[in-house]
Amino acid sequence: MSLLFVSSWQASGQNTNFDTAAHNVVWAQRLEQQVTFLCDSICQGRATRSRGNVEAQFWLSTQFYKMRLLPLGYRFGEDISISYANHMDTPDGKCCRNIIGMLPASTKKPVDSYVIVGAHYDGKGILNGTLYPGADSNASGTVAMLNIAQMFSSMKLLGKTYRSNILFVAFDAKELSMSGSNAMWKALKGGHILDPLTCKPITPDKIKLMVNIDQIGGVSDPVHKDRKDYLIMLGNTSLARQYQGTAEYCNRLYTKLDLCFTYYGSARFSELFYKLSDQRVFVENKKPAVFFTSGITMKTNKPSDSPETLDYEVLRQRIIFMYHWIEKML
Repeated sequence: MSLLFVSSWQASGQNTNFDTAAHNVVWAQRLEQQVTFLCDSICQGRATRSRGNVEAQFWLSTQFYKMRLLPLGYRFGEDISISYANHMDTPDGKCCRNIIGMLPASTKKPVDSYVIVGAHYDGKGILNGTLYPGADSNASGTVAMLNIAQMFSSMKLLGKTYRSNILFVAFDAKELSMSGSNAMWKALKGGHILDPLTCKPITPDKIKLMVNIDQIGGVSDPVHKDRKDYLIMLGNTSLARQYQGTAEYCNRLYTKLDLCFTYYGSARFSELFYKLSDQRVFVENKKPAVFFTSGITMKTNKPSDSPETLDYEVLRQRIIFMYHWIEKML
C-alpha cells in the first residue's frame, strides 16, 4: 500500500469524523425550540425598532457569544466601538441594528478574505392588534444561520481551519426596503467595519461570497410532487465556473435533497426572486451571491405563519447541506 494511498485514506476517515461531529450539533427539537422563541409573544413579531425586536437582538448576541464568535469593530470618525450590534439608520432616519459575529479562518495566521452568511431576523410585528409570528419568514432562516454558525464553531474547537473568515449576519429592517443589508454594504464601502483580529477595514473587495437564507422551513409547496425534502438555490451561476458543480456534489455526498436551481422552473421568477431579499445589494454590486429558500407559501406574511407549520427534520437536512456547501466554498 503506497504512502499516498494511506495518507488519502487517513484524511478521508478524519473528514468523516468531522462530518459526523458537525451533523450531531444540529437536531430537529432544538430547531423547533429556537424558532418558537423567535415567534413567541416576547419577541412581538420582531418588527424593527419594537421592544420584541430588541429582545431578539439580545438573544442573537447571546447566541454568538456562546459560540465564541468575535464581535466586530466599528469606526465612527475617530472613535472605534466593539460590539455584535451594528447600529444604522433606516430611510426614515430611525435606528435599527444588524447583529454580526465573525468566525476567523485562523487565529494564528489571519487572512484577508470573508464569506458572509446572512438571514434577516426582523418581521411584520403586531399589526392592528394581531401578532404576525413570522416562523418561516424569517425565524427559519435566522435559526438556520445560527446552527450553521454553531457547526462551524464546533469544528473550529476540534482544530479545523479555513481559507476565509465567515461573517454571520442577522440583518434587521429587511421589511423596510432591505435597509439592514444596504447599510452593511455602505459600511463596508466606507471602511467602517473592522476585522477584530487585525483591526483592518473589511472592504467590498475582500468579500468572496454572500450567502443569504430566507424562508427555509416550509414544505407545503414542493417543487416536485411527493418530494417535501426540496431546496431552492438561486445564484449558482454567479459563482466561478469551477464552483458551479459543488452544490450537486455536496448534495449527492451528504443529503440527497431535491435541489433546484430555479424558482419552480421559471427563469423569469428566478430572476425576480433572486433580487427580493438581502443578497440584492451584493448582486447589484457584482459580488457572487447565493440565495437559499423553500419559497413563498400561502402563509407568508400572515398570522398563520407559526412554528408548528414547519418541518424541522427537513430544515435540519437543508442546514446540513448548506454547511457542507459553504465549507467547500471557503
